[in-house]
Amino acid sequence: MIKLTGLHKAFDNEQVLSGIDLEIARGEIVAILGGSGEGKSVLLKHMIGLLKPDQGTVTIDGVDITTLNERELLQLRKKIGYLFQEGALYDFMNVADNVAFPLREHTRLNARQIEEKVRATLALLDLKDVEEKYPVELSGGMRKRVALARAIILDSKILLCDEPTSGLDPIRSRDISDLIRRVSKKLGCTTVLTSHDIDNSFRIADRLALIQDGHLIAVGTQEEVKRSTNNFVREFITDVYPEK
Repeated sequence: MIKLTGLHKAFDNEQVLSGIDLEIARGEIVAILGGSGEGKSVLLKHMIGLLKPDQGTVTIDGVDITTLNERELLQLRKKIGYLFQEGALYDFMNVADNVAFPLREHTRLNARQIEEKVRATLALLDLKDVEEKYPVELSGGMRKRVALARAIILDSKILLCDEPTSGLDPIRSRDISDLIRRVSKKLGCTTVLTSHDIDNSFRIADRLALIQDGHLIAVGTQEEVKRSTNNFVREFITDVYPEK
């Protein structure tokens, strides 16, 4: 479904990604873990074509998206839901209009069809009676849910989530993590999330990928990662799985 091959990216001569190789299967949930500034978000943005690598390829469904022009990338992005770290909701729009925005921009559905689609998507995310509220009236957890609703409203088959639990307390972090897994599995999405939230990532991801200094130093299931002998990996997960 998604294949990254030999991915390199630098900004102002600072190397951020150094030869990333990663394959993500259809319907899989993969969490990309690492410390701040390690290139997690940069990696995610390559998967939607917001950034182009200095070297390497990003292949989605057999198509190297690094060769696409802006018009072709726009068509591709209609198939990809993107949950931004801060939600990126429009403050001047209420919940219903925020969620409906992609439908109005990219489909020919009439007003009634859009209303029904929005209502069904909000219900899927356990959001009721919030259509008329504005982002400022919502809690942090609710804003994340609304942003997630907007990300999947086009029935996206790929869902990219950038630090989905950022800024949330432990209970809300667990709730949004569980919701991402439930929605991904229900819709059959291929889901990639970046996070420093080790606990929740280990709970919901099918596989994990740890990045350090622009390199993937461990990729595998929970058990495989926990068995890693790499010092950084062992130190990174110690807080959640302390050595006995």
